[in-house]
Amino acid sequence: MLIDGRSRFNIIIVNLKVLLGLPKLNPMPYNLRMANQIITKPLGLIKDLKIFVHGISYTITSIIIDSSVINFNYSMLLRCPWLRDAKVSHD
Repeated sequence: MLIDGRSRFNIIIVNLKVLLGLPKLNPMPYNLRMANQIITKPLGLIKDLKIFVHGISYTITSIIIDSSVINFNYSMLLRCPWLRDAKVSHD
C-alpha cells in the first residue's frame, strides 16, 4: 500500500479486490488519467469501503483498476484525507 498525499483517488488493483473478496463494483462514469499520463477506464468503484488502521475503522471510496494498465509496485494507493481524520502525523 502506498499513501500518497497528492493522489485524488483511492485506487485498488483488481487482483487485490478479488483476493480480499470486496463487494460488487458500481459503474465508473469517467476515465482516469494516471500520473504517467496514461488514460484508462477504471473497472468500477466501491463506495463506503471500510479500512482499519490500528484497529480504527475508516470509510473510503475506492476506484478499481486493471493491473495490466500500469506498471504498479503497490496493490493499493490511499489518498490522505483518512490521515487527517485519524489525526496521524507523517513526514
